[in-house]
Amino acid sequence: MNKLTILLVDDEQDLLSLWTLRLKSAGYNVVTAESGEAAMGLFQAVLPNLVITDLRMGQMDGMALYDAIRKLNKTVPVIIITAHGSITEAVDATRQGVYSFLPKPIDGRKLLQEIEKALAVTTVPPQNSDLASWRQGLISQSTIMEELLAKVQLIAGSMSSVLIRGESGTGKELLAVAIHKAGNRADKPFIPVNCSAIPEALMESELFGHVRGSFTGATKNHPGLFMAAQRGTLFLDEIGDMPQHLQVKLLRVLQERIIRPVGGTKDIPIDVRIISATHQNLENAIKQKTFREDLYYRLNVVMLELPPLRDRREDIPLLVNHFILILNQQNERQITGFSPDAMNILLEAAWPGNVRQLFNVVEQATALSTTPLIPSDLLHHTLKEEPIKILGFDEAKREFEQRYLVQLLQTTRGNVAWAARIANRNRTDFYKILNRHNIVPSLFKN
Repeated sequence: MNKLTILLVDDEQDLLSLWTLRLKSAGYNVVTAESGEAAMGLFQAVLPNLVITDLRMGQMDGMALYDAIRKLNKTVPVIIITAHGSITEAVDATRQGVYSFLPKPIDGRKLLQEIEKALAVTTVPPQNSDLASWRQGLISQSTIMEELLAKVQLIAGSMSSVLIRGESGTGKELLAVAIHKAGNRADKPFIPVNCSAIPEALMESELFGHVRGSFTGATKNHPGLFMAAQRGTLFLDEIGDMPQHLQVKLLRVLQERIIRPVGGTKDIPIDVRIISATHQNLENAIKQKTFREDLYYRLNVVMLELPPLRDRREDIPLLVNHFILILNQQNERQITGFSPDAMNILLEAAWPGNVRQLFNVVEQATALSTTPLIPSDLLHHTLKEEPIKILGFDEAKREFEQRYLVQLLQTTRGNVAWAARIANRNRTDFYKILNRHNIVPSLFKN
């Protein structure tokens, strides 16, 4: 089992060394930083399970570091330690979401207890040691997706209804499957239903079943999809397209956990977890009286937002390689990848169709390529929209410099020459910029 990683931040080298030894002896993997700025340079590279930081440090103190971490990842707990602490500071920090606020001198046993409690709440071991068994095709290395998948592990074992939101093509059904596979219903049925694909006249019967003779053509009993998903998960895709009269029936199912087949006289208890998904704005649908507000709150116990591909560009090389492996196997091809210029085009494209569109582009390019390495000119025929250029370093705003650099190094797997070309900098200048932000390229090579 992999060790959990703690990012330890303090501007006193002696304390860093002391606590590194103690935490390592307790079985943790420890990464250290001597300033808040250095910690932010490490955070996205090592993706720690927990951050422990001193409060009083240089320009970026412990609370400023906490605020910066929260913008990147809201699931990683932060423990703040200070010799200058007060009850007021502790209360303010915990109100803002800091997990724990401990005074110096540090009680070693107390700190280890706080660490164990923080990790017990936020770190859920996967049900299966093979990560791909529940993540399916959710290929990622981006912070935004890893934070989302951390939430999946936290909620997977509960019965709470989940609403997945995201643009078309982002992979909402894949995420629903991941929730199902990561939970304790993984060996039970997962039944997907596209609410926009079933004719309205048939939807009630398809969902709740019918009894023989209940309508013309009902020659035998039909159990329905809720019964097919018994003790498992029912995935209602495009829930915003469900007719209003069926919204009332679905609300009753969620409230009472019973269904009544069409033409039936008896209620049937069910044990089904509901996951729904939509690309629509349901809040607007509620205002327009096309979607019930009470149903919305029943479905939206937990809301997960799938980011568009343009917000997770560092995942594009991983996704492309994954798709090439699949397509090579399907089509008995030997495509090795995209040329550097072609990959830059993929990284800079607008991707209105998200991951689904990326797969289509890769599939077309692999089908048409006459060489193992796909050239850039092939993409000009498959990508129709105007690309959105990744900003050069000079154009990026100062406050986003560090995030920009981290994204480049994640995308290029720590290849400084490639990253420097994308940032429109020569390698010497680029190394100086990385040093100014305390970013170590070698940390991104794995």
